Amino acid sequence: MTDAGFSLPAGALHVTVADTPVVLLPERALWVPSLDLLCVADLHWGKAAAFRAAHVPVPMGTTSSDLARLSSALSATAATRLVVLGDLLHARAGRHEETLRTIAEWRARHEGVHITLVRGNHDQHAGDPPASLGIACFDEPYRFGPFVGLHEPAPDHDGYVLAGHLHPNVTVRGRGRQALRLPAFVFGPSRGVLPAFSSFTGGGMYERAAGDRLYAVAGSDVLALG
Repeated sequence: MTDAGFSLPAGALHVTVADTPVVLLPERALWVPSLDLLCVADLHWGKAAAFRAAHVPVPMGTTSSDLARLSSALSATAATRLVVLGDLLHARAGRHEETLRTIAEWRARHEGVHITLVRGNHDQHAGDPPASLGIACFDEPYRFGPFVGLHEPAPDHDGYVLAGHLHPNVTVRGRGRQALRLPAFVFGPSRGVLPAFSSFTGGGMYERAAGDRLYAVAGSDVLALG
């Protein structure tokens, strides 16, 4: 049990953002206990299916494994609200029958969770998810507590910005030439950027700014890097 009055899931890290206690989960999700809310970005459901539709040979099952990880985060926090900061679906070509069936089965297991999508650039092309999934869709900004939910980070908002899109990664170096690239949470003075939730999405668009605090997702743990 933390000083803020909630239990910390295994491998998670408790930090303060916008004067609010939040928890960074190794599942690449941010939990706001006071709002009973889980926040993720860049799920890119159906991305592998979209690649296969374009005759690019990629592994199957990435959406299923990502959904299992999202279930794990929901179970660990018991959150009843889920906010997705853009790019829920990857592309229209990814709206494959099997993919949508897998998503629908997952949604049925979490029918008590209220899900909100803040539309991102991929959502503009892929379209909103099927209405049967019961996902509320909004254009940005979407406000929750002290936070302003966007897909692409942008300044000049009345509130602390939480966003995705940039897929932040950090490189951790060891002895010799050993180096490991890890997804990361980033929190600056006025904005935070979440790692891409999708396991089939690369990084590299984030550039560190003055005052940023970095937290790497290293397997089953979240580590503060300063």
